[in-house]
Amino acid sequence: MTDGAIPSGIDAYGKLYEPKSSDGVLRLGNTVPDFAADTTHGHWDSFHEWIEGKWAILFSHPADFTPVCTTEIGRLALKYKELQDKGVKLATLSCDSVDSHSRWLNDVVAHCENKVTVDFPIIGDPSREIAVKYGMLDPAMKDVEGLPLTIRAVFIIGPDKKLKLSLNYPASVGRNMDEIMRCVDALQISAKKSVALPANWPNNHDSIGKKGWAFLLPTVTPEDAKKHFPDMHTCAVPSGIEYLRLTEVDVPTSAKGSS
Repeated sequence: MTDGAIPSGIDAYGKLYEPKSSDGVLRLGNTVPDFAADTTHGHWDSFHEWIEGKWAILFSHPADFTPVCTTEIGRLALKYKELQDKGVKLATLSCDSVDSHSRWLNDVVAHCENKVTVDFPIIGDPSREIAVKYGMLDPAMKDVEGLPLTIRAVFIIGPDKKLKLSLNYPASVGRNMDEIMRCVDALQISAKKSVALPANWPNNHDSIGKKGWAFLLPTVTPEDAKKHFPDMHTCAVPSGIEYLRLTEVDVPTSAKGSS
């Protein structure tokens, strides 16, 4: 059981997701594929060993020396210290070589107006093997010259090496780093407290004076709810079913500016 979580909550909820898919497609709850790789921080024998029981983010970009990717790595660099403070490890990846990454990072730093440094590793995947393992590329396209590129993907991985959340964006749309940070906060709170974070959290339920509160997971039994969440608020609905059970949670400072 996760420290602080309710047995009938997060453990039961986690059983809804299988640790391995039957068809080899990576899905939520699956143990993420392990791999060896060269990175801008040296060679890795094992991605799983690099995670080392921490929360981790694997963040892919389509290609070096492209405009949107340049801004994304720069904005991600601005969030890196904050991620470290949350106990989250970060690595990025594209199908370019490590040498290409190293040369391109000079452009990233020069273009970002905040004078950032890129202190997290960037993985080289010129063979596209990692991209295929993580479903970022159709296996039939693995050995095609030139295009295709990896998609803009975000994989948030728990300390148990299981996929907790994934986001996929096309090459034409850059990602919002504040949303990624909000997702990290929500996942960590959920794992600790057996709660689910509502839409637009932490700017939810302000009209009833419960801004930033979270719902108890449906798997939390009524008995555990009364025992562990005595101050919960149950929202009345026409069905009469008491499933909208709100409880107060601490909202990280980083999440308070989210919408």
